[in-house]
Amino acid sequence: MHITLETDYAIRIIDCIARENKRLDAKTISEITTVPLRFSLKILRKLVTGGLIVSYKGIHGGYEIAKPLSEISLYDVVELLEGTYNLSRCLDMEYECSCVKEEGLGCSYRAAFSKVSLMVRNELKQYTFDKLIKSKPCK
Repeated sequence: MHITLETDYAIRIIDCIARENKRLDAKTISEITTVPLRFSLKILRKLVTGGLIVSYKGIHGGYEIAKPLSEISLYDVVELLEGTYNLSRCLDMEYECSCVKEEGLGCSYRAAFSKVSLMVRNELKQYTFDKLIKSKPCK
């Protein structure tokens, strides 16, 4: 199981803007992160809409982090790009589990998947970008 390429790129983009600690245009972000420009622009729009970064138009336009890095976690990025993390589809509201239909409750697998999913979400919340950018960047 992996996060999507889009989420991986979004993490790289936030890391880039955070490390540079200044307003960057999309082309520069694309070059630094090696994310194709078209894909960068798509992801940047989502990050702006999600309130993780802000955009500025005009000759001195570009992108900046929207809030303190201590308030942006890996969880925020994963949640924004992929939705709520669930280890199994049986945890999705739209999924009709045969155990729930027959028993009127969940099964032991659903309970286990729910517990693990919550642990992963809580762990992702612990990794904020203020802590992450202190380490050496991956290139």
